[in-house]
Amino acid sequence: MGQTVTLKAKDGHSFSAYRADPTGAPKGAIVVIQEIFGVNHHIKAVADGFAKAGYVAVAPALFDRVERNVELGYDQAGMTAGRGMIGKIAMDAIAADTQAAIDCAKEFGKVGIVGYCLGGSVAFAAATKLDGIAAAVGYYGGQIAANAQDKPKVPTMLHFGDQDQSIPLADVEKVKAARGGDTEIFVYHAGHGFNCDERPSYHAESAKLALERTLAHFKKYIG
Repeated sequence: MGQTVTLKAKDGHSFSAYRADPTGAPKGAIVVIQEIFGVNHHIKAVADGFAKAGYVAVAPALFDRVERNVELGYDQAGMTAGRGMIGKIAMDAIAADTQAAIDCAKEFGKVGIVGYCLGGSVAFAAATKLDGIAAAVGYYGGQIAANAQDKPKVPTMLHFGDQDQSIPLADVEKVKAARGGDTEIFVYHAGHGFNCDERPSYHAESAKLALERTLAHFKKYIG
């Protein structure tokens, strides 16, 4: 369903993105932000899912600034490699590449952004700092609590798991307190990465409910 396209950030950096198109006229577009494992099989499948729901889905390859065509697995080697790569990329660069993906998606209508793990933090940051999006959704973003005082400019939804070993519930409560009800926050009886059916932490019931809520959010604010 998808194809590889080339995007360009404001600093001149050219990078790839996976784009999946719906079969009919698009309702709008969704920018899909990767985990630390790159734009791999799972992220492409997520993008394909949003395309099936009627949106053009664009998943920018944020690791292209370090290494091209990164598609890591969900084992310890993949985890180590992904963490090493994210440590080499400045957040300003990630923001620039995310903005380029948003700008690319604009031609298809209103734009939403959704991200997972690393991407969850990026999606929240995009909601507070970037332009051109109408709605945002973040799944278990580890850096959201550290930036919880930043106010989203668009309707934002966040998903967390109460069994997440890397995001304590105290951090979730911090986000809730900081946002004061202006952000929809859902907590599931699941661990980190519960949306990914290629990870041991996958929790089908939570993933299904979170997706239903995510799609309803985008339907309300995008179309």
